[in-house]
Amino acid sequence: MKAESNEKNFSFQIEGMTCASCVRRVENTVKKIYGIEGINVNLATENISFTLKTESISIDDIAKVISEAGYKMIIPPKTDENYQTDINTERKEKYLRELKQEFYISVVLTIPVMVLSMLLMNERFAARVPVQETNYFLFLCTTVIMFYPGRRFYVSAFRLLRKFTSDMNTLVAVGTSTAYLYSSIILFSPGLLGIHNASLHLYFDTSATIITLILMGKFLEYRSKLKTGDAIKKLVGLQPKTARIKREDTEYEIEVNSVKHGDIIILRPGERVPVDGVILRGESEIDESMITGESIPVHKNEGDKVTGGTININGALEFKATAVGKETFLAQIIRMVEEAQGSKAPIQSLADKIAQYFVPAVILVAFSAFGFHFLILGAEFTPSMINFISVLIIACPCSLGLATPTAIIVGTGKGAANGILIKNAESLERIKDINTLVFDKTGTLTEGRLKIIKVKVLNKFTEEKLLQISASLESRSIHPVAGAILKKAKEENLQLFEPFDIKETPGSGLQGTVDNKKVIIGNISLLISEGVEKEEIIANLGHEMEGLSIIVAIDGTLAGTFIMEDVVKNDAKVSIKKLKKMNIEPVMITGDNSSNAKKIATDLEIDRVYAGVVPKDKAGKIFEIKTQGKIVGMVGDGINDAPALAAADVGIAMGTGTDIAIETSDLTLIKGELRYLPMAIKLSKNTIRTIKQNLFWAFIYNVIGIPLAFMGLLDPMIAAFAMAFSSVSVISNSLRLKKKSLE
Repeated sequence: MKAESNEKNFSFQIEGMTCASCVRRVENTVKKIYGIEGINVNLATENISFTLKTESISIDDIAKVISEAGYKMIIPPKTDENYQTDINTERKEKYLRELKQEFYISVVLTIPVMVLSMLLMNERFAARVPVQETNYFLFLCTTVIMFYPGRRFYVSAFRLLRKFTSDMNTLVAVGTSTAYLYSSIILFSPGLLGIHNASLHLYFDTSATIITLILMGKFLEYRSKLKTGDAIKKLVGLQPKTARIKREDTEYEIEVNSVKHGDIIILRPGERVPVDGVILRGESEIDESMITGESIPVHKNEGDKVTGGTININGALEFKATAVGKETFLAQIIRMVEEAQGSKAPIQSLADKIAQYFVPAVILVAFSAFGFHFLILGAEFTPSMINFISVLIIACPCSLGLATPTAIIVGTGKGAANGILIKNAESLERIKDINTLVFDKTGTLTEGRLKIIKVKVLNKFTEEKLLQISASLESRSIHPVAGAILKKAKEENLQLFEPFDIKETPGSGLQGTVDNKKVIIGNISLLISEGVEKEEIIANLGHEMEGLSIIVAIDGTLAGTFIMEDVVKNDAKVSIKKLKKMNIEPVMITGDNSSNAKKIATDLEIDRVYAGVVPKDKAGKIFEIKTQGKIVGMVGDGINDAPALAAADVGIAMGTGTDIAIETSDLTLIKGELRYLPMAIKLSKNTIRTIKQNLFWAFIYNVIGIPLAFMGLLDPMIAAFAMAFSSVSVISNSLRLKKKSLE
């Protein structure tokens, strides 16, 4: 038996990260703490997640270590997750407002600096104005720009300098400070540099313009980043703030977080369902589109389940709360989407490795550019300094850090909006490579709701007695066979017995004691293993063994058989055709007999079928297919599919299935409809294609820009413009995913 684990998973927001170098630094800092594993830092979501495997380290200790590295880990108050999400959203929106304000101030001050600097280059204009006083004005405006709107760059750079490290802020701070200090020395003590015509050698406009352009880029970048998280905000927005409950015949309106298990909730037409529950009274149409992606309302009446966040359209309902808080289906979806958006795809590893050395390498290249022009080519100090600044400013570590996570956020968000839940970025990347999809039959390709089409009785048993005893035993099972037998017994209004000594053999059947009789219900293999003669079964049932036959033996005597059929899902055939067009081979695996399995496979045009496979052998079949060089996806819905889902390269669960199947899978189709499967594969391909495009542009900016700046062919202000828009272009490209069709 495994010892109880003390592992706990945590996720927190991080303030102060600006580029891929920051991400790497935070990760490396936290990795040094004993007892922490699974560290993942995401620039786009500004989030860190990790697994804490020891109680000797507190969250406050971790926050302190991160603070010492130059960043701030935000520890939210202990309250509900939706409230924490609201706080994070408010904090980010406040930061965006601050960026906007600083950008506007910088623009207002930069415009006169740029205009006057350009005019001073004209000798006729310079002769008509007091040049020295004008330069003092330029100095004053630039100083305000640098130390108010631009202070964020210098504060961050200085904080990191104390730790002997650097990031994007370092590049901006060094570049703009160089131009500012050079111009200030010329203005106040030009003799220090041997220059006596200050009016022709000031670069205040360079510092001011660079800061303004980069602030503009930061503002546009952050605004776009907030848009990439729209999916989470929409999901959180589905949760009503209050619920109307009934206690002792009196109605109260309370905070939704105060709703408890078993509370009776009153729901009026047009209201959102506050928590998950089961309808006690009334009937109505429920709009579940925001959860499943399905636009057609679903009719619900007594005994049906309702899901928090959906909309009650036209009827009054009373229902009992069965899941509240973190347990609700909506809360689980939000958690899964957040985890997926915060995870890293393997394709990001190259960018992470480059980010580790990027900023120090750029600083080295910048000094090399200055030395090359000033010492080797014999250029003057001023143009050499300008080349130094251009190299620092053109470098774009931000776009490298945003290339992958922004696309992941938009891709997983779009999936959630269409009823496709993806566990993490690695799963999203793997899905596109699937070339073989293995389908469980019952509940996946078929409805999983068996119905009895014929009953055959033997050895003087009556149909009523056969059904009564069989239903009594099956009353303790959740298998579709049990559902069909119990449904028919209910239709016949039969009184059931209490079963004892129940033993279920997955994939074979059930046995136990009913009314002091030993009862076995299952396939031919189970009955033979329990001592019933094979020849007797074949002789008595013969052709009745065709199709799905459930055989019953009572006290060792054949009692009869139930002939059942399962209906193929409406969208199964179309979905299989679409998958074939995508060069994906469909394979069916089932514990059902060969005859019934082949009948359904032929109807769906599936060529490869594995029939009579018991649950414990399904994973073995997956491994067998993988040894053939196939990238295998497994689609299932039941507890017995969990090992096979885990064994596959990509496990895909039907949302109508069991919790264990969903937890084991990499992808969940919420609605449980196969038509979403080709959409999920297309979403994966679109997202990975976007990531590759983003990485290309992120690299090309640097590969082209840095050499041009080194050679003196790039003005610092143009470099600042390019740097500012490198991140914006990457995020904008990711946002295009929202508009791409999945059909």
